[in-house]
Amino acid sequence: MTKFLLTVHVLAAIVAVGPVTVATSLFPPTARKALAAPGESRHHLALLHRICRVYAVAGVVVPVFGLATANTMGVLGDTWLIVSIVLTALAAVVLAALVLPWQGRILAGVDEGDGGTAGARATVRLAMVTGVFNLLWAAVTVLMIVRPGSTTGA
Repeated sequence: MTKFLLTVHVLAAIVAVGPVTVATSLFPPTARKALAAPGESRHHLALLHRICRVYAVAGVVVPVFGLATANTMGVLGDTWLIVSIVLTALAAVVLAALVLPWQGRILAGVDEGDGGTAGARATVRLAMVTGVFNLLWAAVTVLMIVRPGSTTGA
């Protein structure tokens, strides 16, 4: 059962978290292009925002199966797992409370033709927050692979 849970957990991370990470990274530069020439990149911007929203919801599977896997492995109290849970929760908050709403505002600004200086500043802030989001996921990935104190010998 542990192998099945771990397989679903890893596949869900690849299929759900991977696209969100890429789409969030591509959004700020695409937004800058769309703000400079609204007609050309608007549909790409909308697609990236939709990918972020849809795959963020699908990404809920990752911690659910991760916790189930940890439970069957008996590592729920391990420090590396607790840190991973905290970082995952923080990444989810950053995505839901900052990245997605800011993407929506920037997309609305492109639709209204209201780019200008405010739009440019918003894309810079979004790029910074997106970087934080991606670093959080990178840290979780490292913890999942290294697992301090694991018996894998790696």
